Amino acid sequence: MQTVETLLPRNAILGNAAFRPAETDEGLRAQTDNFEALILKQMLDIAMPSEDPLFGKSAGSDIYQSLYHEELANALSGGFGYSELLYEFLKRG
Repeated sequence: MQTVETLLPRNAILGNAAFRPAETDEGLRAQTDNFEALILKQMLDIAMPSEDPLFGKSAGSDIYQSLYHEELANALSGGFGYSELLYEFLKRG
């Protein structure tokens, strides 16, 4: 019987990005882009609050707003410079 530990290495990237070891340039770039997306999502959550004075709050509006911010952050990641700065710093080290 196979377990998760036998199927995936311990340093596997789980989440939105596909599995790519950090030892490769492509894997490091994916990780820094994901980190930038995380920072951008936090900024979007602060800059675009979910309070709308025109419409009342529905049951799923918080979830929808969070998913929207996450997708927007993923689409924008890699273009703000945080990822490139972190990539170059980690590449040197």
